[in-house]
Amino acid sequence: MADLFTGRDNSLGVLRLLMASAVIVSHAGPIAFGSVSLLNQEFHGQTNIGNLAVYGFFVLSGILVTRSGVRLRPGRFLWHRALRLLPGLWVCLLVTGLVIAPVLYHRLHGGTLAGFWGNAASPLSYLRHNLIAGEYQSDVAGVMESGARAGLIRVPEFNGSLWSLKYEMLCYLAVAALCWAGVLLRARRLVLVLAAWLGCMVLGDALAVRFLDPRAVPRATVEIPHLGWINLSFFIYLALAFTLGAVVELYRHRIRINDVWGVLSGVLVVGSLLYGYFFAVGLPAFAYLLVWLAIRLPKPFRRIGAKRDYSYGLYIYGFPVEQLLAGFGGASYGLNTYRAMAVAGTLLFAVASWHLVERPALKLKDVRIPLPRSRRRPPAEEIRLPEQQQKETARPTVGV
Repeated sequence: MADLFTGRDNSLGVLRLLMASAVIVSHAGPIAFGSVSLLNQEFHGQTNIGNLAVYGFFVLSGILVTRSGVRLRPGRFLWHRALRLLPGLWVCLLVTGLVIAPVLYHRLHGGTLAGFWGNAASPLSYLRHNLIAGEYQSDVAGVMESGARAGLIRVPEFNGSLWSLKYEMLCYLAVAALCWAGVLLRARRLVLVLAAWLGCMVLGDALAVRFLDPRAVPRATVEIPHLGWINLSFFIYLALAFTLGAVVELYRHRIRINDVWGVLSGVLVVGSLLYGYFFAVGLPAFAYLLVWLAIRLPKPFRRIGAKRDYSYGLYIYGFPVEQLLAGFGGASYGLNTYRAMAVAGTLLFAVASWHLVERPALKLKDVRIPLPRSRRRPPAEEIRLPEQQQKETARPTVGV
């Protein structure tokens, strides 16, 4: 893998776009028709297409974010991660609160905005409560509630996709801590031990329930300042996906890319979705399958998303765009047409987000904050990696 999976010469871009689109497609039924719950109803209750894509995102993030953590100091690493997530999120919240919400309010209240700006659940309140994807305010000025009463809104929240961002941020903080402790450079076996520990917990759950829904596992829910409530059970499963990606990155010089293994991993993923034990068997196979596809897909796929990563914009704008379409009667065109309109409409927002917000923000990643001379650390490029990793580590790709 170390020889084949370097730099941008891979199909990660098209995989991320497909997974982000899968989230939109998965949400279309509940949002427009109320036909299926947003919880896991497919594959015998284990997961659904949208959540499966989220697990895929966590695997790929584990690979790319760990690669970044190996190369950068903890502070610089967190700066890069913040630039990748927060500017796009903040602008999405502003667009939702100041554009989409007023348009829907105008539609639902007979062409008037009276009462919108003075509402307690104002757009600014929506921005403040969701600033770090933590304390979640799901509505703006009662728009979702009014839409539900009118029969146009089936899922009364503006952006149900944001739930995963706080779990992603926790994984970033964990990588920063491992980087600070020197684990990624000098004790990477501890990451392997962590993956095994998480895997054993998931295996124990699976042995008790073959068709397991992680949300149904009775573990505590804890509140973390600025991030809100965290379901520990669900975090364990997402952390396992992320840690599998981290292991893949740290041990890529020992991982063989074999086409037979790639096909077998696909069979294990499908088989576990249909017959059970997905998280114990299928999730590790899914991690290998994604890497295999990123390397083995034909070369034309490698150009898709290599320089322009629209996947994050697709993910964070999909839900509010689908709510906007539902509010204007998009469901009347049928499920498949509604899905096509949702993906196309969201892509417009994603393109604007990348070119106007995300890419300009990423240009700030090399900005250096002056520190007092006594506290100043060597720049990131001066960090010396172990000889083996110096040969293997290429320019990191930006992950979701």
